[in-house]
Amino acid sequence: MIRKREKPEEAVGRLLKKSGCALSVAESCTGGLLSHKITSIPGSSDYFMGGIVAYSNDLKKKILKVPGGTLRKFGAVSKETAIAMARGAQENIGSDIAAAITGIAGPNGGSKAKPVGTVFIAIADKKSAGCRRFLFRGKRDAIKLAASNNALKMLIEFLIARHNGTR
Repeated sequence: MIRKREKPEEAVGRLLKKSGCALSVAESCTGGLLSHKITSIPGSSDYFMGGIVAYSNDLKKKILKVPGGTLRKFGAVSKETAIAMARGAQENIGSDIAAAITGIAGPNGGSKAKPVGTVFIAIADKKSAGCRRFLFRGKRDAIKLAASNNALKMLIEFLIARHNGTR
């Protein structure tokens, strides 16, 4: 739960501290904005281990260990790739929980099946992983901001569910 006047990134930090968990992130279309938001909170080094900005498919494969077959079959902007990115960040960085964002921030790169604004956000821990698809509207900066804000909201939901034993 977010307290009054608490920013989502503050709530994530508070919940991570309470749970004793460490977080890592893997970002593509947000280019490090999620990491920036998390590290804007004093004391974030207590719970944030780091992030990987993997913009290219080669880096997704090399650093995050996203299988080439996943990228070929589903594409870089997909549920399957987002989950693989989260798992790769968690395993390679050694965190308890990881978040991943992949999408099309525009203004180019969209298709009928995946228009500009299509974003997949995944959250994973050692036991489970979940992913949501979003379609954000607006210009590039608005899409990146919406994606990072929704990743924070998903982390809050995940951490609350984990605390309550429902995850």
